[in-house]
Amino acid sequence: MLQKTASPALHNETGLARKAEGAGIAFLKMHGLGNDFVVIDARKTPLTLTRARLKRIADRRFGIGCDQLIMLEPSENADARMRIFNPDGGEVGACGNATRCIGWLLSEGLERDAITIETLAGVLKAQRLGSEIMVDMGLPSLDWQAIPLSGTGQNTARVTIGSAGIDPALPNWFSAVNMGNPHAVFFVDDVMGFDLPRIGPLLENHPLFPLKANISLVEVKGPRALTQRVWERAAGITLACGTAACAASVAARRLGFCDGEIAITLPGGTLHLDMNAAGHVMMRGPVAASFSGIITPALLAMGA
Repeated sequence: MLQKTASPALHNETGLARKAEGAGIAFLKMHGLGNDFVVIDARKTPLTLTRARLKRIADRRFGIGCDQLIMLEPSENADARMRIFNPDGGEVGACGNATRCIGWLLSEGLERDAITIETLAGVLKAQRLGSEIMVDMGLPSLDWQAIPLSGTGQNTARVTIGSAGIDPALPNWFSAVNMGNPHAVFFVDDVMGFDLPRIGPLLENHPLFPLKANISLVEVKGPRALTQRVWERAAGITLACGTAACAASVAARRLGFCDGEIAITLPGGTLHLDMNAAGHVMMRGPVAASFSGIITPALLAMGA
């Protein structure tokens, strides 16, 4: 269900506003199926945060806590530019659930259903559909070098990997997809039958992935249904990952496991994935605004 922030202190075109200089920075906490974000609007007043400060804000014990920090900036090519920072302070190119959250936020502020969002992965289109947001996540990249994968190869639908030393129950192959970030999708009989906190970082940092990778365990439940668990690159286990769901749907189609609109069940809920006539991945699901607040100067000083 969509929920609006009730804070009277936050009301510009997105419901966010920078506080007066020295009084802290306003933020909105949002999530898509439990995949949670700290959103800061820097479109009117430019803001630069050091890597240390980004890490402090994202810390769940010493800061606010989030899977990613989202910075909104002005854009000449879209309604806004969205920058995405992982909990380690590194910037990444895409986040599907964050795109849906920002799509709703801009839709609220601009009072229209169709929204464009500039990202490092390109300009994405979001559409408000009642209580849900649908995002055109664009074309998947399937070439070996575009993923990217180490060495040379052709068949990214089934990439051989030496997984026996990591977990003998893992298949010795995965499907590789780039959805603005690299994904390795392992199709298994039971997604709960693996110690993902242990094997996730080992696979993320495997030599096959020069830029590391998001790791998914996916179980085929039917021709239009998948169950998925995700280890996110530089973030760990999350309740949902939009680009991972996109990657799983692409991989399942390539291998002939699924077709049509696919319902993907993640620990945080269900996303619906389809592909349009142009081959773009379309992702639909709910978002929520949880609460608003102020990042205090004291917190920023701790992460200077």
